[in-house]
Amino acid sequence: MSSTEAPERFEYLQSLVTEFQDTDSEEAKEQVLANLANFAYDPKNMEYLRELQVPDLFLDMLTEENQNFVEFGMGGLCNLSMDPECREVILQSGGISLVTNCLSNRREETVLSAVTTLMNLATPATRPQISEPGILQCMLRFSLAESPRLRNLAAVFLQDCCSEEQVRQAQQQTEGRQTAVGIPLPKE
Repeated sequence: MSSTEAPERFEYLQSLVTEFQDTDSEEAKEQVLANLANFAYDPKNMEYLRELQVPDLFLDMLTEENQNFVEFGMGGLCNLSMDPECREVILQSGGISLVTNCLSNRREETVLSAVTTLMNLATPATRPQISEPGILQCMLRFSLAESPRLRNLAAVFLQDCCSEEQVRQAQQQTEGRQTAVGIPLPKE
């Protein structure tokens, strides 16, 4: 990145954050969130996004009524969670529980981003929280979903984030019960 490109990139991202904060238009906010989520995919932007507190903005979106805000916030967190420093910000802000709550979202994209984010947030320190029985039962249920994307991602989660014993225990707990802690499957 050239030395002139870096300040311009930061200023542009800053203008997006400012626009989000200043506008009253839901549609404009959705557009800005979608843009920020896309910028969160590029490692060159991570430092700027952290400096502008975009991880906190995305986390704040997870509890909004507007489902587009939730979807774009979750998508942005999913992208940011690949960066070790952003991952720390998300974890320190109580991100695991906020992301876990999105597993019950009706939108498949939001759920897919939530599962992926949980996988990205899995560290030796966070694994016990990420592989707790309610989440495992949810993943077992998702592994039976009609959607191949959700089914496959849940299978990867169970394989990568849990021990075989944890999965076995969760399966035993769910036998005879059809629901995983009342979490509905997302609509296809």
